[in-house]
Amino acid sequence: MAEKYTAEQLQAINDRGGSILVGAAAGSGKTTVLSERIVSMLADREHPLDASRILVLTFSKAAAAEMRQRIKKKLNQRIAADPGDPYLKRQQRQLRRARISTVHSF
Repeated sequence: MAEKYTAEQLQAINDRGGSILVGAAAGSGKTTVLSERIVSMLADREHPLDASRILVLTFSKAAAAEMRQRIKKKLNQRIAADPGDPYLKRQQRQLRRARISTVHSF
């Protein structure tokens, strides 16, 4: 992770005890934290999560598109760091099947 996170943000990214709720003011890094959390879960080989099994709900189409783009970008960065990794490349292909949409369309 090239970005710097607060202790609370790192907890949200790394906690694997179940569901989490991230609530904060606009511009505080919620989308960044959530996209990093998702990518770190996708890259976790100890507790594999297939990208096609992800569900991310937002309130707007623009937010859903931004979340998908950020996840894709972060996953691509990990692949660039290890281009021969078949696991990450599979996750990249499966990302197209992830449910990242508005609450209404879900």
